[in-house]
Amino acid sequence: MCDRHGMPQPILRTSRLELIPLADEHLELEVELDSDPEVMRYLYGRARSREEVTVSHAERMALGTKVDGLGYWMAFSGDAFVGLMMLPPANGPDQPDDPSVAELGYRLVRRYWRQGLASEASRALLRHAFDTVGVRRVIAQTMAVNAGSRGVMRAVGLRYVRTFYPTWDDPLPGSEQGEVEYEMTREAWHPPGIPISRC
Repeated sequence: MCDRHGMPQPILRTSRLELIPLADEHLELEVELDSDPEVMRYLYGRARSREEVTVSHAERMALGTKVDGLGYWMAFSGDAFVGLMMLPPANGPDQPDDPSVAELGYRLVRRYWRQGLASEASRALLRHAFDTVGVRRVIAQTMAVNAGSRGVMRAVGLRYVRTFYPTWDDPLPGSEQGEVEYEMTREAWHPPGIPISRC
């Protein structure tokens, strides 16, 4: 990875979105986002309480300090809140603690679904991950039955890696089909013959 010690998360911009690093002032927007059971369908299967979101917010803020430049962003279109974009260091139970691997995620307010915004923001995060932070790999995981999320992964160029079957205390409908993992490697992001920016 590049030596980016002390590098803060930047504001990222696309043609339609501005991605602002997550801050404590965004908690109410996170509560609003997670209050829609459809948004949370493949994550918790229900809306989440303020207390649950508050705990998750604190965990995100802490995780966002582990690797310079990685973390969470709130996506806006003008003044309108679009969703939460995620690029923390990968930290799942089946993921080794490797600061050169980031995990891509996205959670959009329902009225902004199916407009290509998750793909647009994800491409900006991938560019930041590889060209600025210098990670070697970005992964994304979701339920196998989550066709929408898998469509975003494919649209931004991630490739299918595996299906795996975690054990859940309270499994969601469709969990018997497992979870899927997709990835983009640094080599795939910069195909042979394409110059790679160096620090």
